[in-house]
Amino acid sequence: MTERLYYRDSFLYEFDATVADVRDQGGRTAVVLDRTAFYPTSGGQTFDTGKLRAASGTEVKVEEVAETEDGTILHFVSGPLEKGTAVHGGIDTGRRRDHMQQHSGQHVLSSAFVRLFNMPTVSFHMGEESCTVDLEAKSLSRAQVEKAERLANDVVTEDRPVEIRFVAPDEARTLGVRKVPEGEREKLRLIDIHDFDLTACGGTHVRSTGQIGAILLRKTENVKQGVRVEFVCGGRAVRTARHDYSALTDAAGALSTHIWELPQQVRRSLDDAKAGARARQKLLEEIAELHAARLLAFAANENGRKKIVRVIADRDLAFVRLLAQKIAGAGEPAIALLASTGGQPTLVLAQSAGLPSDMGAEMKKATAALGGRGGGSRDFAQGGAPDGAKIEAVLAEIARALN
Repeated sequence: MTERLYYRDSFLYEFDATVADVRDQGGRTAVVLDRTAFYPTSGGQTFDTGKLRAASGTEVKVEEVAETEDGTILHFVSGPLEKGTAVHGGIDTGRRRDHMQQHSGQHVLSSAFVRLFNMPTVSFHMGEESCTVDLEAKSLSRAQVEKAERLANDVVTEDRPVEIRFVAPDEARTLGVRKVPEGEREKLRLIDIHDFDLTACGGTHVRSTGQIGAILLRKTENVKQGVRVEFVCGGRAVRTARHDYSALTDAAGALSTHIWELPQQVRRSLDDAKAGARARQKLLEEIAELHAARLLAFAANENGRKKIVRVIADRDLAFVRLLAQKIAGAGEPAIALLASTGGQPTLVLAQSAGLPSDMGAEMKKATAALGGRGGGSRDFAQGGAPDGAKIEAVLAEIARALN
């Protein structure tokens, strides 16, 4: 069994070890060491990366670290190493420090939600950009988010000691551990944030809460098991805040306003856009109605109804649909056989209610001839075509069939 050096010292970035085994894992080389400071993905925390260097000078990258069901730690490496080789390991310190900040910050944050609102953490996930905790709660207000964030950052500012303790499970239950894991264990590793949180955990952690840095809660969403809270800590919090500020500044500049006034300005812009869209839609309907009236005025009456056949190149599908609806609903029996070639070639077939033709059936025949897809109801149908080269001929064929 590999000795887990990170269990007692999360700040151990270099170590010496021996390759105990070499395995082929689906075409990837994985080595097992007799001792390691590399943390494997576990408990919501992602793996460490770094390098292994042999005495011969051979150096390989540690690209991923995983733990098997029997507790074996596999180091997936970029090149071959032989069993029995003595190696010197080096952890990616920036990645490790980031993970310590995020994981320790999660402990503080989870404890804050329990202390303030009795909302226990159901699960924790550490991503590359942000982290999340899922809380056992039906809802979470903005005021509660801000209160938990404030308490968590107070604990960071107080720079409380963070200690590692090993105790038996029965003793852990008497100490007020926030959550005792299930399963048979001889000893539990406890992370003790002085007078604030005591939790069983195998992850890497800071030595004092001040090393976590700022804890920033970003957003919440309802999920199946409760409420998910996204957060970032330390260096991530600074980078995220800078990115957010830059985005807000650019948006505020585009709208000629201050970032604090951006929400109101965005709402005003949205209201203006909606009003403009309504006005454009009304105008479009008026134009379609006038165009339909003009087309019907010049159309001949055939077998008790008028037939309008047109390929419209300078209008989009929305207008052609509207025009077909206006023709079919103008108050006199009519059939509209229209096509739009202003964008993706599209056919629109419509007829006044009560006429005997079947626009849906005609559309299926038309799109089959064009190599496209479409369908619809008896009185209205729509379909697309790969190109518009044959559309005019297909419309003419439909018109002849409906004589």
